[in-house]
Amino acid sequence: MPFISLLYFRTAVVFLLVGIVMGLHMAATHDHSTLAAHAHVNLLGWVTPALFAGYFALNPAQAERWLAKLQYAVYVSGVALMGPMLYLMLRGRPELEPVVVFSSLLVFAGAILFAVIAFTSPARVALPRVAAE
Repeated sequence: MPFISLLYFRTAVVFLLVGIVMGLHMAATHDHSTLAAHAHVNLLGWVTPALFAGYFALNPAQAERWLAKLQYAVYVSGVALMGPMLYLMLRGRPELEPVVVFSSLLVFAGAILFAVIAFTSPARVALPRVAAE
């Protein structure tokens, strides 16, 4: 498995655990005011990185590109910043909204980078020609 796949899977597991703890806290306190943060952590932090990991595991040539490493750094830093800032904003800290917007733009940039990776090839490989009989 390419290293970036392993890194994405491990990152996804961390976000899964964070999302579960957030859900348990909401259930225990009967306070669901942070539901949006919980959903963002689960979808952007657990599900999406797990999908990225699967893509890179199935496309090892793409996983070796420097762009894959940049995409990981941009995307994960955005989600890691967005989760707690959105949580705090929803808990009554409206002054954090610019940080949430910035982190959302980082996540979006990471998604765009993934699209570039998915729609481009690291190298053009010529298919072998079959000799005419």
